[in-house]
Amino acid sequence: MSGKTVVVTGANTGIGKETAVALARVGARVVVTSRDAAKGEAAVRDIRADSGSGAVEVLPLDLADQRSIRAFADELLAATDRIDVLVNNAGIVLAHRTETVDGFETTFGVNHLGSFVVTDLLLDRIRASAPARIVNVSSHAHKQARKGLDFDDLQSERSYKPFDVYAKTKLANIHFTNVLAERLDGTGVTVNALHPGFVASRFGRDGDGGTLAEIAMVLGRPLAISPEKGARTSVWAASAPELATTTGGYFYKCAPATTSRAAQDADAARRLWDVSEQLVRA
Repeated sequence: MSGKTVVVTGANTGIGKETAVALARVGARVVVTSRDAAKGEAAVRDIRADSGSGAVEVLPLDLADQRSIRAFADELLAATDRIDVLVNNAGIVLAHRTETVDGFETTFGVNHLGSFVVTDLLLDRIRASAPARIVNVSSHAHKQARKGLDFDDLQSERSYKPFDVYAKTKLANIHFTNVLAERLDGTGVTVNALHPGFVASRFGRDGDGGTLAEIAMVLGRPLAISPEKGARTSVWAASAPELATTTGGYFYKCAPATTSRAAQDADAARRLWDVSEQLVRA
């Protein structure tokens, strides 16, 4: 990865941080993002120490704020003339329905729309850097959205159940991956999604997911893998030579994995793309 620039969103903790460590260790220049400036700077110090690389930097990014996303893109594009890999890693789950400053339901706004806009704003630079890769961290949780997306209630105004909403956003990640892979066919830019596994991280354990989520994560912790192991498929998707031309895939444990029937609905995927464009450009 020497000479390549990699961007990893949400890399101040968990699998995002370990992804950054691994890619910096093999020579990439790594730009990580963090909503909290102090946590971001602390993460950069850790990543530099753990990777032995000084080519790690942080930029502020709040995926729940479209202005922050656009400011981040402007700053990143001014700071680098190439983006070889974009890892859309950041994600949340919330116990109660809230809205972003732009009026989107927060889980949907961060997990799907935030990555959608980041990718769109960086896409010309990624194309110009081809061969390049976009890696979207989804989850097997998408399989819980058995009926697919509810296009009449994408913002979960009528019904809000934390993990149901989270599952739908992970399904949205796969829909986004599939349509973007189609659109970028022949450009030298590949787009793939993955499931990192059940990871022993702070995800869902800082109160945002609610008491039941906290209990579930604690009880399930003995079965969970380390953030370092959870990052392996992200690192592989971002760097493995054998994936140089593979696009539109879904992976787990560095191997192809199956998606749900709902995730294979091409019409729903294209509809989500159109609706997403309307929402962020309204």
